[in-house]
Amino acid sequence: MSNLANLEFVALDISGKNYLSWINEVHLEAMNLGETIKDGNEASSVDRAKAMIFLRRHIHEELKCEYLTVKDLLALWGNLKERYDHQRTVILPKARHDWMPLCLQDFKSVADYNSALFRISSKLRLCGENITYANLLEKTFTTFHASNVVLQQQYQERGFQKYSDLISCLLLAEQNNELMMQNH
Repeated sequence: MSNLANLEFVALDISGKNYLSWINEVHLEAMNLGETIKDGNEASSVDRAKAMIFLRRHIHEELKCEYLTVKDLLALWGNLKERYDHQRTVILPKARHDWMPLCLQDFKSVADYNSALFRISSKLRLCGENITYANLLEKTFTTFHASNVVLQQQYQERGFQKYSDLISCLLLAEQNNELMMQNH
């Protein structure tokens, strides 16, 4: 366990629950070793060995034992992909299900809503879904409470192009409302 403290990112869990984020965080490209995990690559044996060491260092101890006899980097990468790539099919329906009813009005604060929105949209992106600023803006605008229709229209008319600008404005408005409530 002491070697986990020196990892550049979280090791691949034996259950595979972090596989999608793990494959997105593999820093082989940054180390100029990205080609080593592609079919038909012409990487040197030194580069393949570096990549194998790096990869083995970032998998769970039980996986290290299980794949101890696999000496070929492409084979190890392929075995892990075959074992865990199904996570997309597990995570995507749940993320879509969580996305559909997501409503600003269901959260105590804008920050809580924003956190949930980004958690869900990150899962969708990891599964290959294209979530744009426009999607985030539309999701937020269409989930204002019915009693806040005028407020929702006012925010829409401001023509926000970036979701972060809308959230900043909503956070500021929420803070100002809280201050006003404290004063009265």
